Amino acid sequence: MRGYGFTVAGIAIGVAGLTALGGMSERIVRFIEGGDRFVLGQISVAGRGLGMGAGFTAGGLLPASAIRSIAEVPGVAGVQPQVMLPLNPTTSQFMTLTQELVLGLDLSVPTPNRHYPALPVRAGRFLNVDDRRVAVVGAAFASSRGVDVGARLTLEGEAYEIVGVLERTLTAPDRFVIVPIADARAQWVAKDPMLRTLLASGAAAMRADDLNTGAAVGWRAGEDPDAVARRIAERVPRVNVQIPSELSRQLRASTVFFSALLTGIAALGLVIGGLSVANTIAAAVFERLRDFGVKRALGATDAQLGREVLTESLAVTLSGGIGGIVTAIVLGGAIDTWVSRGQQLFLFSARLVAGALIFAGLLGAVAALYATLRVVRLSPAEAIRRGA
Repeated sequence: MRGYGFTVAGIAIGVAGLTALGGMSERIVRFIEGGDRFVLGQISVAGRGLGMGAGFTAGGLLPASAIRSIAEVPGVAGVQPQVMLPLNPTTSQFMTLTQELVLGLDLSVPTPNRHYPALPVRAGRFLNVDDRRVAVVGAAFASSRGVDVGARLTLEGEAYEIVGVLERTLTAPDRFVIVPIADARAQWVAKDPMLRTLLASGAAAMRADDLNTGAAVGWRAGEDPDAVARRIAERVPRVNVQIPSELSRQLRASTVFFSALLTGIAALGLVIGGLSVANTIAAAVFERLRDFGVKRALGATDAQLGREVLTESLAVTLSGGIGGIVTAIVLGGAIDTWVSRGQQLFLFSARLVAGALIFAGLLGAVAALYATLRVVRLSPAEAIRRGA
């Protein structure tokens, strides 16, 4: 490997760039897949109108009577009342899936989401039915604030004990603060002055269980979820019903531009990085043109020369590839930690790392083969003259 230091460094830079772009692409793909899996696992229903309960449905008030009516619709297997609020109401609601949200769950009802019947907990425990003033937080939320199980979190002037931290899902729950629905209802009243005025005036007869921003609805085995969702929309007045397949398409459409842009950049980086690696290997071989000419003059066969070049090229390429991958992972981790406040921007999956290493190795082999063919076409004397 002596004398190949600059070659290894050049390959490492090219592979690091490719790996970093691939890590960003993998992160976006995982985010879309996770969100898609979530919305396809349940029917989301919200009260008609635009209330402060942003969440996925951006709906208004969903009273207990509407929830009872939904439960009576044929094909419905379960209805879980929920309250979903922005953690910070002054933050723009444009990118809902990337916001920090407070999610209040009615724990007396099993979660009907088929793909997420229970969110995985990394540390501590999930909420219990009789819990109050406790919270379970997502991995990104915990990382951005440096909190863990046992820490205190203040929400609307009230102290909450963190009893659990979720495993990183690489999608929306990573930014959730999950609390019992009674606590979320109290937070909603504290956040929304219009709601407080309405309750204080007595203009509307509302009970605590009427304060819901939405509900997660499950369907019976053998039922088409889209058909059940349309049935709810037809039979229950004054509700907004999200058709699972349509919501899935909306989710994918909302990220298609960024995904296409990132794919284009990655493809461009693949071409540039690939040419850089191939050119670096070929140049390294041509720099030893005189040595190869001398070896051929001393009796080395083309096959022997080819094996030597291929072995050295693969060793150099794989060394540079491994160095580039390690560099990308270290820099990506540093960026995730220091810049994004716990939000993961890069995902260096096993398939990405293996693909980058195989890509570098194949390029090195092809470049070495091309350079070797160029070398053996020259006579030993011509190779020595050109390499002098």
